[in-house]
Amino acid sequence: MVIEFKTILTNLENLKIEARKDKMKLEILRLHGDENRTIGQLSFGNFTCFTLELPWLDNAQNISCIPTGEYNCRKIKSPSLGDCIEIQDVEGRSFVRVHAGNFTRQIKGCILVGDALKDIDGDGKIDIANSKNTLKAMLSLIPVDTFKLVIEE
Repeated sequence: MVIEFKTILTNLENLKIEARKDKMKLEILRLHGDENRTIGQLSFGNFTCFTLELPWLDNAQNISCIPTGEYNCRKIKSPSLGDCIEIQDVEGRSFVRVHAGNFTRQIKGCILVGDALKDIDGDGKIDIANSKNTLKAMLSLIPVDTFKLVIEE
């Protein structure tokens, strides 16, 4: 019996991909929260970016960030938001996404990502910058369609 070296390498690569699927986990560490916003850091592997969420208002739909915990997620294409991440099984909530945006006024309980925090529109409030490119880079680095997200304080 002859087994080609290429076949062995392909099988090993497939095993590595399967192992990554089971262990793929994004983590958000919430760093600061006030009455207007919650700022955090999202990381997985060598990738790190900032997050911007609404303040904690007891998980009230559309006006609060979601509770800390572990969630199942999947990559989706939203009709209104484009490529994004759906955060599933958030108690009492639906349509919770990680998506592009710069300002808290663009959030209805979702999470924005970006590479810098600054006052973009001059209103004296911290916003998140370069969100579209950050989200695009992040999605390209996630090797699977379904994975976990852990949110901690």
